[in-house]
Amino acid sequence: MRVPYLSIIIPAHNEEHRLPDTLRQVVDFVHRQPYECEVLVVENGSQDRTWEMLQPFAARYPFLRALRETLPGKGRAVRAGMLAARGEYRFMCDADLSMPIDEIPRFLPPVQSTYDLTIGSREAPGAVRYDEPAYRHWGGRVINLLIRLLALPGMNDTQCGFKCFRAQVAEDLFGCQHISGWAFDIELLYIARLRNYRIVEVPIPWYFNPESKLNIVGDTLQMLRDILRIRRNARLGYYDSPHLEP
Repeated sequence: MRVPYLSIIIPAHNEEHRLPDTLRQVVDFVHRQPYECEVLVVENGSQDRTWEMLQPFAARYPFLRALRETLPGKGRAVRAGMLAARGEYRFMCDADLSMPIDEIPRFLPPVQSTYDLTIGSREAPGAVRYDEPAYRHWGGRVINLLIRLLALPGMNDTQCGFKCFRAQVAEDLFGCQHISGWAFDIELLYIARLRNYRIVEVPIPWYFNPESKLNIVGDTLQMLRDILRIRRNARLGYYDSPHLEP
């Protein structure tokens, strides 16, 4: 079996209504590429018909696989997809496509050829946000300030849901991942810096989705707890080997 050049991993929790249109756009993108692609959609802990909705797509398109995680948690779903993927490059993609799917080539060679991780940024010079309410924007900046102060100094946007990893880097980082929820991005980037991986932020066009599942207050408090856990794990050496469990 040939190794795909690109794997697209889409976590899907209660996405029955948004996912069909997203998958039609992703399938169209795959058909237009000169290289081989695979798409892995990871349903995890949904209370709607997300899993059932996926089946016709998986049956029709051989390059699309539907995976299932019984427990919720975006980090858990992305990890399952990344470790099941076979592509030389593995791209994590939010189910709402708040960044247009046609932006993916900007994360890959030859545009990006000297980095281990290319991460979408809504704050890097050249990025554009569309239709985002002011309260949401400034709430996000406060969250990012906390992340920069406590874990990842100098990073403008750690929480954008579009990130690309070289295969070996994905297997290394996700093999060491312990955070299953919203802060898993912070943990991955924290480990990447410990490993001295080369990271670049790619400015993107980003469209606000009013159906966003982010709870600013609740998720921020959980994020702070997770950052303390990440720092503790690092002190205890849990990121030195993928086989250690905190």
